[in-house]
Amino acid sequence: MNNKTYQSNPILDRLPDHLRQYILDQNYDHYTPVDQAVWRYVMRKNKSYLPQVAHQSYLSGCEQTGINTERIPSMYGMNRILQDIGWAAVAVDGLIPSAAFMEFQAYNVLVIASDIRLLENIEYTPTPDILHEAAGHAPIIANPDYAEYLRRFGELGAKAISSAYDNTLFQQVRKLALLKEKKETPKSDIDKTEQTIQNLIANEPPPSELQLLKNLHWWTIEYGLIGTVDAPKIYGAGLLSSIGESEWCLSDQVEKRPYSIDAAHQSFDVTKPQPQLFVTPDFAYLSEVLEEFANTMSVRKGGTSGVQKLINSKQLGTIELSTGLQISGVFDDMISTSEGKVAYVSTKGPTALSYREKELIGHSTLEHPHGYGTALGRLKGINLAIEDMSPRDLKAYEITEDRTIQLDFEGDITIKGHVITGTRNIHGKIMLIAMRDCHVLHEGRELFTPEDGIYHLAIGKKVVSAYAGPADLSSFDLITHETTDVSPQPVVSDEDQLRYRLYQRIRDIREERVEHNEIPTIAQEIFEKLQDEWLLLLELAEISQNLYPEIHVRAEKYLNQICLKRPQIKHLIESGLELITGEQKELA
Repeated sequence: MNNKTYQSNPILDRLPDHLRQYILDQNYDHYTPVDQAVWRYVMRKNKSYLPQVAHQSYLSGCEQTGINTERIPSMYGMNRILQDIGWAAVAVDGLIPSAAFMEFQAYNVLVIASDIRLLENIEYTPTPDILHEAAGHAPIIANPDYAEYLRRFGELGAKAISSAYDNTLFQQVRKLALLKEKKETPKSDIDKTEQTIQNLIANEPPPSELQLLKNLHWWTIEYGLIGTVDAPKIYGAGLLSSIGESEWCLSDQVEKRPYSIDAAHQSFDVTKPQPQLFVTPDFAYLSEVLEEFANTMSVRKGGTSGVQKLINSKQLGTIELSTGLQISGVFDDMISTSEGKVAYVSTKGPTALSYREKELIGHSTLEHPHGYGTALGRLKGINLAIEDMSPRDLKAYEITEDRTIQLDFEGDITIKGHVITGTRNIHGKIMLIAMRDCHVLHEGRELFTPEDGIYHLAIGKKVVSAYAGPADLSSFDLITHETTDVSPQPVVSDEDQLRYRLYQRIRDIREERVEHNEIPTIAQEIFEKLQDEWLLLLELAEISQNLYPEIHVRAEKYLNQICLKRPQIKHLIESGLELITGEQKELA
């Protein structure tokens, strides 16, 4: 676990350790004056444009959650305000696993990547950043219906079963995002990683539960529209935080579809503008669709399909039996009956048994370090399942302590052994039978021998649930995250030092920490040394408009020259100048 510190509160105090491992200190002092200028430009643009196109919850939420235009928000300041609506925010180490991201939401905690995009990526970055998270996600959670949707989504997301493919793709996407945000990264490294991702996508298997849920997350929480198909408003954080896509998404070039569970099967490409978007009539409808999807998940369906998903995932997961017994581990094998019911399951590596999310005494990973296997289901020729047998029934079938018995299960599983004792659940049903001198056979193949020790037969006529993660979080060491390698801070070039100083000087003037008569000196240095720094020139044009018109005109001249040399950012410069003009009109 990283040794970073952060300021906690009652909401954050509830977080389990396996989520705390992702939390980092925000390190507010690491933001440069250029970072602050990037934040200010995007937020001023949003403040100017979004009132016409964003859902009303966003505008009121900005005030409620402490998001302002002038400076990057402090996580501590946000938390003081968010706790009034029952939420909190934490800074995390860039991209974190989707399941962890969603599980934070289940605890009413908003995950915020505290880095901010580079100036070159001011319109959009594939890496989560504070503009996307704080300015996009935070304001909407002030709406109670949306906040409950976000929390419930987190609960289901934490239980959704992933695939081995999901994990491999995530690691490559995380690597690419980190490479792109480092100025010194060779283009060959980026190209190689992008090619690896394209190869993975070209051979994509059928989507896992987690991927289907991620699709719903994308088309609602990230890129959702609300209202009517003909006149929608924006509420998705990806759209609210992207000054390019917030305009593009409402154009006729983007198809608008009514939101439904079908969105779970619509994939997305994070590197391109979305060709279609989904429109929900209101926030409450999001929860209706989510529950409809939850009914398809293994956490509610169980059965052989759920066990098979866990086997395919190669990740830690849990099955729950009809007696309430929970088996947690990495599942590696299953035997089915001819009717398609689970007859036998096994895990490899550390395994724990629990009941009602609490580990059973004597059944930790220390007692089952190398895996666990058990027969399940019904006995051949007997209509009454073991779990439904009364003490009299058990005695009639000779399933009692200190007797050597043979149990023939459907699915051709035979168990011979000497009964030691049984463990009952809160309802008095048998859920575990301990046996010694035990043989477990399937069609003549030995699955367990007396040399393997005490055999613990799990009792359950069916698997009622299968989901990702352990039943009892304390059963396993889940602290596995390695924080991003923080290489020594690169030596700041003389040009960057000059940029930072001049951006800061303009900020000081705007915030009246430096006298206005310093503007000509600052302007002269910019015109001589940084006449291609478009955002710096925009800020100079803003503070000089009324005080030094000649400096304002000269700054505009350099900006027009940049437009000719770099037409790809012409719209950014023109938008910035329009903001200055519009704000001046408002003041007048």
